[in-house]
Amino acid sequence: MQHVIALARTAITVRHWFEIDLEDSSMEHGARIELRELAAHPRRGSESAAQLLAVDRPLWRADLFDRLADPPGSFGVAHYHPKFEGNEPCPRSWDPHLTASPWDWLNDQVTGLGNGSWQLDQDDARELSGLAPTVVSLAQQLGPGRCRSAAQCHELTRDVQDAVRLMISGLRRPDLLDADWVAPWAA
Repeated sequence: MQHVIALARTAITVRHWFEIDLEDSSMEHGARIELRELAAHPRRGSESAAQLLAVDRPLWRADLFDRLADPPGSFGVAHYHPKFEGNEPCPRSWDPHLTASPWDWLNDQVTGLGNGSWQLDQDDARELSGLAPTVVSLAQQLGPGRCRSAAQCHELTRDVQDAVRLMISGLRRPDLLDADWVAPWAA
């Protein structure tokens, strides 16, 4: 399940995400929030024709994650990626306020437009800033507390099965992986 809030030139996506750390095979999950650019496309059809909407280039990402081995709601691996190189995120950035109060941090980021670092269309920026409570509410609904089992987590992330399989194939310590937990993605 993904939620997309599309403005004129940008969008915010909110979803549940599951990933495996390639170094130590620890597993993380929670809400993933991305600021994305909408791709421009030529108008098609009549004045009433449906138009193509493509949520494209990533601009910013926040991962409000727990480790599965940690107490729910600890947000010990909550981090963000303030920029992207093409489609690839920069290394994880950490903020003590993010870990201590992830929902307040997210609200502050959206309201403050990434502390002024998001280069957005002026109208989109004004509109997005006012949508902070909606973004936070959606993220809370898809946070780490949303699922307590592999089956629940898989149901929320079944569309990224290929990405999870790619993570499994790239593990440095596959012997540490909880094979039972990842079985729904590996099947």
